[in-house]
Amino acid sequence: MKSALARLVGEWPTIAMLLACYAAWVTGTTLLAQHALGAAVVVTALAVALFSSLQHEMIHGHPFRDPRANAALVFPAFSLVIPYERFRDIHLAHHYDADLTDPYDDPESNYLDPAHWAALPGWLRRVLLFNNTLFGRILIGPLVGQVGFLLAEWRDHRAGDARVLRGWLLHVPAFALVLAWIWMAPMPFWAYALAVWLGLGIIKIRTFLEHRAHEAARARTAIVEDGGPLAWLFLNNNLHVVHHAHPEVPWYRLPALYRSRRARWLAMNESYLYKGYGEVFRRYLFGRKDPVPHPLMEPQPRTGSVGGGPRSGSRGSTKASTARVTGAISSPSSA
Repeated sequence: MKSALARLVGEWPTIAMLLACYAAWVTGTTLLAQHALGAAVVVTALAVALFSSLQHEMIHGHPFRDPRANAALVFPAFSLVIPYERFRDIHLAHHYDADLTDPYDDPESNYLDPAHWAALPGWLRRVLLFNNTLFGRILIGPLVGQVGFLLAEWRDHRAGDARVLRGWLLHVPAFALVLAWIWMAPMPFWAYALAVWLGLGIIKIRTFLEHRAHEAARARTAIVEDGGPLAWLFLNNNLHVVHHAHPEVPWYRLPALYRSRRARWLAMNESYLYKGYGEVFRRYLFGRKDPVPHPLMEPQPRTGSVGGGPRSGSRGSTKASTARVTGAISSPSSA
């Protein structure tokens, strides 16, 4: 009991951030919605984005060791569209994967098999190319990701993955709770839906460049040296290579850990580094950082499916690849 209490006291930054997030969400959907709807949408969107980052923190064991207690802290489905348990399963599979960015093995890859890319209709190629600009990722990324995510969930459910149905069944009361709140709150549902879209679009700024295709697995994960508002919203997950190396370290300790071994981290990821999100916006707002087809994959067509499909780490069909890559939630919520 004493150790649990000591751990909780030590995790006070996470608890404080969680309370602040709930307070912002309640204020945005009620008080602000009554008097300044535009400001309410912005504040609610920021709360949705922060909540996604907090869900990511809960997935990695903070503030409690018990995953059920952590799940209870982020039970309401602020984003409406991403079941927490599915986010957890997919994100942990991403961490366990040794072949980051592979469109079949990494459930959060943003790349396509070149063979599948070559077979896509022109209109869909144009959509995915636009989605590979930062502006496109923010604007349409939430929709592109959600459509692909749902397709992948349906595929995995039909393949016999019992976790999918369980995750969505648990999502029903979490979704209903938020829906009931919005029904009674002064914020119109359309305004809340807009806030969710905007909040998920903000999260896409982080996931846009977290990983790259590179021959060396250790060089595939980015560092963004930013300590501003976005770093707070992302709970320092912009120091992504540090998080991947030490996923058990809470968000508020990542900056010190990075500073103490900066040269080591840069050597590890071969200086996959951005000085801040200002640099990211200047370079990629209307430009593409990456191609859509994976640049290191041979364009060999694949047929059939193996085991539980790509999310379980097996090579699957190009149809499965489409569902996965266009729907890479990447800490939606995805972290």
